[in-house]
Amino acid sequence: MTTTPAGPAPDRAVRVLSPTGMVGAGFPPETVDRGIRLGADVIAVDGGSTDSGPYYLGSGTAKTTAAAVAADLRILLRAAAGAGIPLIVGSCGTSGADAGVDWVAGIVDAILREEGLALTVARVYSEQTAAALKERLGQGRIHPLPPMGDLDAATLEGCSHIVGMMGHEPIADALRAGADVVLAGRATDTAVAAAYPLMRGMPAGPTWHASKIVECGGQCTTDPRAGGVLATIDQRGFTIEPLDPSNACTPASVAAHMLYETVDPFRMREPAGTLLVSDAVYTALDDRRVRVEKSRFEHAGQHTIKLEGARVTGYETMSFSAIRDPHILSRIDEWVALLREILTGRVRQTLGLGPSEYAVDIRPYGYNAVLGDIDPAAGPPREVGVLLLVNAPDQATATAIAKVANPLMLHLPTPDMDHLPSLAFATSPAETERGAAYEFVLNHVVDVDDPSEMFRIETAGGPSRD
Repeated sequence: MTTTPAGPAPDRAVRVLSPTGMVGAGFPPETVDRGIRLGADVIAVDGGSTDSGPYYLGSGTAKTTAAAVAADLRILLRAAAGAGIPLIVGSCGTSGADAGVDWVAGIVDAILREEGLALTVARVYSEQTAAALKERLGQGRIHPLPPMGDLDAATLEGCSHIVGMMGHEPIADALRAGADVVLAGRATDTAVAAAYPLMRGMPAGPTWHASKIVECGGQCTTDPRAGGVLATIDQRGFTIEPLDPSNACTPASVAAHMLYETVDPFRMREPAGTLLVSDAVYTALDDRRVRVEKSRFEHAGQHTIKLEGARVTGYETMSFSAIRDPHILSRIDEWVALLREILTGRVRQTLGLGPSEYAVDIRPYGYNAVLGDIDPAAGPPREVGVLLLVNAPDQATATAIAKVANPLMLHLPTPDMDHLPSLAFATSPAETERGAAYEFVLNHVVDVDDPSEMFRIETAGGPSRD
């Protein structure tokens, strides 16, 4: 099968099937079947995110298991092939690094062979080299986003992986070249759903707004567990319908998704410009479908590509103990401060290390580990799990510091106690080596003349093209 998109008549609608928020998360197979019956023109699904922190970009590995990704992709590939429509997966392998694209491509290739499907697969790579970016930096084409400062070459060189976040254009390029399946590197969540309808002539305002609403599958419905949604985009607006007949969209559930991962619920920046929804009107067509009109898209004077990069910050070892002693819990702030003070002294005494040579993070879960000082809860907690996270230049040092902390996390009393309490470690051994730790160090954009110039497309498979 080879899709051959053509320009639509002005009144034609494009239907985007969004089965789930991320491939590998799972969805009811029957909901995809229903979306195909409703006339889906494209299946679009995200494959990753930075939500889970810098590790996955830094290490170039996925947070999802291959078995889960394969299970979802098998359903989607069968559906796309049967309906003769494209399948688009963005931010492959969680971070969109080249290794993630190749990892997903390997899974897809195996499924195609097992299922006997002849589909043309395009890989759109988004990883960037420090050398190429240093050249752009020297040309004054890289700029910081708040709160970052100006970028220097050393930061680029220190990154283990750097990706550029593509808009819809490279994905559309791959579709125009005849791809049936597009496996994209790092992309905006919305670009994955917006690429096909924009290529088919749908207006930018409704397309980008609809793509934002469907980016997380059924998150815009009243029952996000029931599967994904179908967005029907036309020249005046779009309609959102759940794929599960028992599920529903409401004006509130649809409009609320503009609050998700946005600084301003009425404005959202894409590489090509800004989506504006302050005038959008949300109307219930019935008890489960919502119509949205008056969304606008303001094209920017300069197309930009956002950079994401991660580097190693050290190596981590973790310990976790539990406290249920009511006396300690009534003085938990004091106990945590005492643990830090004594540990600092013992590490200096036994290992000869000062506080500037390592880092210790103590998080009392069940007290204020999530909200910190802004936690509104009052009164002592009933029980607390104390997470100790040590970061040091090498794994052996991190583990040694955690071992120094071991007796303190097991028996440290408050100053007014006349006995040693017995606390409880969650695991044996108490120390768990987590390996390399990473941090995000890039929040910058690159000015580009061509929105596809920083990305590479490789195509393989499918029928002969004589």
